Amino acid sequence: MTDLRTPPVSDGDLFSERARQYALEKPLQRIHVLEAGCGWGTGLDLGDHEHHVTGVDMEAPELRAYTCERPDLDTWYLGDLRTAPMPPRAFDIVHASYLIERVPHAELVLDRFVAALKPGGLLLVHLRDRNTAFAFLDRTLPSWLRTGRRSRTRPVRAPRAGRGGGRGGRGPRGAHARVPSPGDERVAGPESGTAAPTREARVPEARAPEARAPEARASEGRASEGRAAARPVPVVRTSPPPAVYGKVASRSGMRWYCVMRGLVISEEYTSRQAIDALGAGTGVADLLCRLVSALTRGRLTADHSEITLVIRKPENRFARVI
Repeated sequence: MTDLRTPPVSDGDLFSERARQYALEKPLQRIHVLEAGCGWGTGLDLGDHEHHVTGVDMEAPELRAYTCERPDLDTWYLGDLRTAPMPPRAFDIVHASYLIERVPHAELVLDRFVAALKPGGLLLVHLRDRNTAFAFLDRTLPSWLRTGRRSRTRPVRAPRAGRGGGRGGRGPRGAHARVPSPGDERVAGPESGTAAPTREARVPEARAPEARAPEARASEGRASEGRAAARPVPVVRTSPPPAVYGKVASRSGMRWYCVMRGLVISEEYTSRQAIDALGAGTGVADLLCRLVSALTRGRLTADHSEITLVIRKPENRFARVI
């Protein structure tokens, strides 16, 4: 069963706030976070609480470039999410932002996320709703109309230094984040320090130290010692990853999925971020969405483009929420 609360719009960094509330309930425990969709969105801010972040996403050059620049990831994996290393009941929080609508076989991928989530853990989902006028336009408009207005440079948020900022609380997370090198194709597991072999977690050849001149490598090493975790790293983004819009990637699809899997939707919100980004503040996108909604007699709504869900996995699968 589900417990739905649907305010019109979510404001602020809702997911980070819910993650910090969850961490406060476990003051002596390291929080393991699965950053699903690490090649596009931004991570959670858990403050000074000790945590370990594992990133997973599909394999694509732009997603790999962004993932390699993120200092908040302790480990990461790019490839088929149906076979990604996700130990059962290993993560306290699964954060999936702009992922469900752009992966094929999204229901199978969600099943893996739920299996990897600890009982009582949080599944934080933000996605574009396929049953909206915006999603219809996103599927039918030419790519240059959809992506030309949304090209931008997005800075990667610099991690906090402090007691819980790094692995084991030794300092900034960027200083201890492990990115696999071409000669070491291994990714560490979330629970232990062991590593599992994988061929997907490789740094591109263009980023390999051997590809640079010795003088350039020496100057880069000296210049980067004092600023490794001091400021965000700008990453040029061209466009959002293309969406597939499977059946589960919708408001009704996620409700159905949670009912069938015994999950509890504790909070549900809608937003118009994608509509505003598509129109670039001109109101043209809103007009087009309302026209599509009128032509479909309201079947494709123009009131929102995205949904935000805070989902909890019950500690007892036989429990029922009244």
